[in-house]
Amino acid sequence: MRGMACGAFDTFRAARALESAGVERAQAEAIANAIQRRQDYATKLDLAALETRLTHRIYAVAMGLAATVAAFGLFT
Repeated sequence: MRGMACGAFDTFRAARALESAGVERAQAEAIANAIQRRQDYATKLDLAALETRLTHRIYAVAMGLAATVAAFGLFT
């Protein structure tokens, strides 16, 4: 799912925001362009998929633990 951006990154807006925060124009544009070129960022969809996988994995571990407790008669 990597690289499935939910929206386009506005380099112009980012550069102007950096400029308004005191960063020189050339640096602001370079920073905005570097951010726009990055391909390894997580989107909201990436995070939702990760949450689902982790929830399933935690559930599987809990069920395994419950089966082990039941099999050995622990906590009875």
